[in-house]
Amino acid sequence: MEIADDVVRVLLNRVPPSLPSFLICHQRLRIKRRVYPAMIPAEDKKVTGKVLLGITPRELEILDAFEDVEYERRTVDVFLKDSSEKVEADTYVWVNKTDPDLYGEWDFEEWKMLHMKDFLKMTAGFMDQIKIPDLKTRVAMYESFYKGTDNNNLPNP
Repeated sequence: MEIADDVVRVLLNRVPPSLPSFLICHQRLRIKRRVYPAMIPAEDKKVTGKVLLGITPRELEILDAFEDVEYERRTVDVFLKDSSEKVEADTYVWVNKTDPDLYGEWDFEEWKMLHMKDFLKMTAGFMDQIKIPDLKTRVAMYESFYKGTDNNNLPNP
């Protein structure tokens, strides 16, 4: 649901128009040793974000590849913030909703300050790799990119 415009720009080579929105009965959580969040179904919770408009089939393929096997694309009903109008949209939900590495609410603003710069470099590396037939998965790219960084900066409660 929430994705930084800078990340979208690296992935799609543009920032599509978007609408602020929220998704009910879902929660965004931190993941141990990861700088990105998981979103899972959760009663009485709400995730804020935005709906990207005008995504092409090729762009959807890129987003699917980027989200990789850890997430599953699902069609959900989201509510637009300005009007509370309900619209159908695709989102990525963490496959393992009982993952023991999930903990605590994920903070988008904290992520932007602490991790976005390196995450953008990793994303650019992913986009370089996506053109290669034997491309690394996004998970493999993430793990190899962050292997050389100071693990003290990675979230681990």
